[in-house]
Amino acid sequence: MRILIKNIKELVQVEYQPKLRVMGKDMAQMETVKDAYLIVEDGKIKAFGKMGELTLSSALTGTSPNLGEELENADRVVDATGRLVFPSFCDSHTHIVYANSREHEFVDKIRGLSYEEIAKRGGGILNSAKATAAASEEELYDMAWQRLEEVMRMGTGAIEIKSGYGLSTESELKLLRVIRRLKENSPMTIKSNFLGAHGIPMEYRGHQEDYVDLVINEMIPRVADEGLADFIDVFCDQGFFTVEDTARILEAGIKYGMKPKIHANEMAVSGGVQVGVKYGAISVDHLEQMGDAEIECLKGTETMPTVLPGCAFFLNLPLSPARRMIDAGLSVAMASDYNPGTSPSGNMQLILSMACIRYRLTPEEAFNATTLNTAYAMGVSDTVGSIAVGKKANFYISKPIPTYEYMPYAYGENKVERVFLNGIEN
Repeated sequence: MRILIKNIKELVQVEYQPKLRVMGKDMAQMETVKDAYLIVEDGKIKAFGKMGELTLSSALTGTSPNLGEELENADRVVDATGRLVFPSFCDSHTHIVYANSREHEFVDKIRGLSYEEIAKRGGGILNSAKATAAASEEELYDMAWQRLEEVMRMGTGAIEIKSGYGLSTESELKLLRVIRRLKENSPMTIKSNFLGAHGIPMEYRGHQEDYVDLVINEMIPRVADEGLADFIDVFCDQGFFTVEDTARILEAGIKYGMKPKIHANEMAVSGGVQVGVKYGAISVDHLEQMGDAEIECLKGTETMPTVLPGCAFFLNLPLSPARRMIDAGLSVAMASDYNPGTSPSGNMQLILSMACIRYRLTPEEAFNATTLNTAYAMGVSDTVGSIAVGKKANFYISKPIPTYEYMPYAYGENKVERVFLNGIEN
């Protein structure tokens, strides 16, 4: 199947020499091609360039595509006049398999209760765990599928989905089996994350080491036996799991081939960044509470600091020092944290806007933070996250808009007109 997208007003975030991630001052660099074409073949990007050069040569392939031949040989031609083409967003942190919304807790927060206070009385994660235990696998799948469809229409093409609303062996396995079904049936690139250590069940309060033992000795072997998880994750923070708990869980997951990730420093400077780096975590996420020691710890590592603007916005938390991290030479990724309690939105266009408005990233830095760097945080930046020859043809065509800066500027509307994943329009 060959598709020619022609007359593209501007083709955004092209890479002639693909990178796995961008760091520091390089995050402000983003190449585009105006008046462009894009050729897709068998689900992958085959070539791109200026319309006027289509009859001359392609710097990408060394061949000489001819417009007439491409029109004749294409199975489909799409005219993108007046529209921009962008690589699909990559959302490296979500919890979209859950059974209930939590708007009543939203009202509690308005009335002055903190997230920690709600959690201590059995709300928060435990509330979702109770509803999830009562839901069937089919019900959870149907609800999660609707959420996947929703975010796809807003431009997301790759997503990581965590468990964590089970908090018992059977419920966690149920959630991960739902994620496996989503992987099998969705055109999106999906990664699964086992987050059994997301919260401490009420019956383990006061002796949480027994719950940690359950995660290590029962849950992880069962998850690994069914091949259900790409990553192992822990909520290492004040009121949740300690650095010692986290180290034990990560060590056990690594033995079963799961790559570490960390929820860290949402409530306090917890040591989560340091333990994540120690165990080679692909990302450390949240980071609302960051000091100089945490930034220094991340320098020179393979770990991607991942900021979750939706959570900070929804909970009125301090903003992660994304600008300071970039200026220190670090990579920064920004994901949605789509979940029912602390960030009930998976709209990555909104995350793009927040990156600019609240964290003072330039549009170029914000695009890199929500595509290539989030792809890296999922371990898939070799196949998605930019427009590059050989990568998956995951992109969206915008509505008629003036510039790529308009994407973060106009935060109240869906600017995506058409979505292509694996070269197929969805």
